[in-house]
Amino acid sequence: MYLLGIDIGSSSVKVALVDAQKGNCVASAFYPKQEAEIISIQQGWAEQEPESWWKYLKQSLAKVISISKVDKSTIKAIGISYQMHGLVLVDKNHEVLRPSIIWCDSRAVSYGQKAFNQIGEEICLSHLLNSPGNFTAAKLAWVKENEPQLFEKIYKIMLPGEYIAMKLTDEICTTPSGISEGIAWDFKQNSISTHILNAFGFDEAIYPTIKPTFSIQGTVTSKVANELGLEEGTPVSYRAGDQPNNALSLNVFHPGEVAATAGTSGVVYGVSDKIQYDIKSRVNSFAHVNHSENLTRIGVMLCINGTGILNSWMRKNVLGGLSYNEINALAASAPIGSEGVSILPFGNGAERVLENKEIGCTISGVNFNTHTQAHLARAAQEGIVFTFKYGMDIMQQVGIQTNVIRAGKANMFLSPVFVQALANVSGATIELYETDGSVGAAKGAGLGVGIYKNEKEAFASLQKLETFVPNQNEIASTKEAYEKWQSLLINQINNQRSLTSGK
Repeated sequence: MYLLGIDIGSSSVKVALVDAQKGNCVASAFYPKQEAEIISIQQGWAEQEPESWWKYLKQSLAKVISISKVDKSTIKAIGISYQMHGLVLVDKNHEVLRPSIIWCDSRAVSYGQKAFNQIGEEICLSHLLNSPGNFTAAKLAWVKENEPQLFEKIYKIMLPGEYIAMKLTDEICTTPSGISEGIAWDFKQNSISTHILNAFGFDEAIYPTIKPTFSIQGTVTSKVANELGLEEGTPVSYRAGDQPNNALSLNVFHPGEVAATAGTSGVVYGVSDKIQYDIKSRVNSFAHVNHSENLTRIGVMLCINGTGILNSWMRKNVLGGLSYNEINALAASAPIGSEGVSILPFGNGAERVLENKEIGCTISGVNFNTHTQAHLARAAQEGIVFTFKYGMDIMQQVGIQTNVIRAGKANMFLSPVFVQALANVSGATIELYETDGSVGAAKGAGLGVGIYKNEKEAFASLQKLETFVPNQNEIASTKEAYEKWQSLLINQINNQRSLTSGK
């Protein structure tokens, strides 16, 4: 008996087949092998074609079925993880109306701010737990104003995972967690927010039907079964954004538990049993996968757009196309603090942790007679770590302690320099596990159809690979490097404020 997990990322689409009894992944694949295209026709814009996700899914699934050679009838459920905050628009024929405006697109910041002012700070924060910001509802408001003829054709709006579920089942539905990540869920009323609908002038009918996160949300159609080599009627029984799903993958369900990831973007995600929020929306609170009216489970999320994408940019443009393993070794050859080089990794759109400012990436302190590629490689990784630290201090203000952080051993967490620096500067113990979003989505699907009775049973096989603790001999020098980095950040923010104000 097997479970299928699908992870729709902005870099690739990954599919995993999990043995439901043993809990291990028997086959996985991802496409494309190079990072997927992000369309950016203007500065701050980021779009992808939803049909490309479907194409990559088909390629990945075909590879998994070829490797595993399992009988399609033994695949009992499908779970989906997806890049958060994207906007997919379809007409009555379920045809996509325009490319998806994805998570790192910055164009809607002013629309969110206008709604925040109109609704009022107290109502927004107490009901939505966030400012509308640059999230899905604000992106839709941009479409409404700038593409009005297209807006009139909208039948339903969807998140990327909902689009994939629609392709599999021909049904369109969402979850409270999905609605909340678009900043349209009213936590006091436990329903779609009338404040958001009224502020943006949306008809509630364009939102999909709401179903529980762990439930049968549709079944594979005969047409898609033939196209993909699946069994007709296979249930899609779990769906969640990539960060709530990453937390699920690491068995993070309850207060005091914290997960992290560092792919294209970086995230620290802690669970709380209190309805709480940051008054500046620098970190954001959403309904976690197991949140319900009777069980408060809020995921408090720090998101940094410029994480692995900085490492990738350095690799392509500065480090001569070295492999990531070679880059990690190169970074390790430079001293802590990179002998004065500091990098602010904010070159991938507006950053929520900076109150939706877009300050760009800054490389500071380079001396042509001293510094080498190794210093730049380490400064890039430390700059990402220091952004985590900056945001984790804000998370602490809303009650999230980060004494232990769980992460999959992947992406930036493959670098010992990155992980040790994070432990040193945060004081947290870092635990690395063998899992990923597609495996987590598969286990979520098992919970959704009742194959697993609870999360303890679902994640009994989760394997810890390594543990990093703060190195007492390195804490002082890491802290000194962080303070230098923080000073640079404050100066950049102040400089931008002065330019904006004309002073």
